Amino acid sequence: MTMKFEEAAESVKNLKKRPTDNELLELYGYYKQATIGDCNTDRPGLLDPKGRYKWDQWNKLKGMTNEEASKKYIEIVEKLLEKYRD
Repeated sequence: MTMKFEEAAESVKNLKKRPTDNELLELYGYYKQATIGDCNTDRPGLLDPKGRYKWDQWNKLKGMTNEEASKKYIEIVEKLLEKYRD
């Protein structure tokens, strides 16, 4: 992990306003792809819709390198910092 990635992951926790669910889902997918790689778990069951959304978001990034995912994550965080700055 690069220092920039870790800084982005920290700074997103301190946003003044909460990003939308879709923005958070997108961040989640890129974070998991950057830190773990391709999705390595079974899709959650019907009784866990939130888990399914998160799994689907991560799984659709299958094949993306950690570096690509890390770059994309940082880009999204920078946009969110701009959008939710105050």
